[in-house]
Amino acid sequence: MDVTLIPNQRRPGVGRRPAAENRRAWLPQQARFCPVVEDASRAGFLVYPPLHDYEVLQARRLREDQLRFSLVVTGDDSASRPLWTIDLTMAAGSGGLDSYDLRFVADELDLNQQQVIAQLEALTTNLNAPPGAVGLRGSFDFVTPEGWDTFYTGVLNELAPPHVPVMAARIETDWYSQPTEFRHVLDVGQTLSVAGTSPIGQVIFAPREPVALIDATESDTARFTEAQQQYWSDRGSKERATNFGTLYTYHYRDLQKEHRGDEAAD
Repeated sequence: MDVTLIPNQRRPGVGRRPAAENRRAWLPQQARFCPVVEDASRAGFLVYPPLHDYEVLQARRLREDQLRFSLVVTGDDSASRPLWTIDLTMAAGSGGLDSYDLRFVADELDLNQQQVIAQLEALTTNLNAPPGAVGLRGSFDFVTPEGWDTFYTGVLNELAPPHVPVMAARIETDWYSQPTEFRHVLDVGQTLSVAGTSPIGQVIFAPREPVALIDATESDTARFTEAQQQYWSDRGSKERATNFGTLYTYHYRDLQKEHRGDEAAD
């Protein structure tokens, strides 16, 4: 199945390509021996922001109605410095216009407020909808074959605190041109840091077809129970222990390879 990649239209050529990855930097090591967790992590593709590897976007919710954004660059000595900082204050009532206040811009950039807002809009979208939300744009958009949808969600199995909720969406990307977006929701006082080297979300492609739930027959239940008992019996005979005493087995992977061939291999 082929999925077409469309570069971010506001910042084309900036940001890493989507990538499949079964590992997570902060997931406990024993999960390395849990193939079903790894397979969930590897589902679809991780998506990166339209940032250079040396750029970091920081978003902070100052108040219920105010967000602060800063674009920061890191140098060879690991030191960082801001390029610009801008505050967004949401309008009260209906039909009002949100206000921007440029707090700082580096002298060498020679940018005015409208140019900084344009850069911010290349990186973010749908701000404060719902309250505290920061929509992060991806470096690529997706066009799926007919009958296939795209799920947009947070990075699966990323457990590192502090955790920022990410809203999930399912879009019919075979006919709707959806700019890639992952909407994070911040509490007051919370800061979101987005680096060019780190994913901001995950996309999973799925066919758009109806699913019917049917009741199992007695023979269905018997086959399920028998297969389950056989699996755990065989699995127990293959268990090994790490040097720290953690038990693991590759029995699931062995059976997976038998059923699916080499594509199931790590």
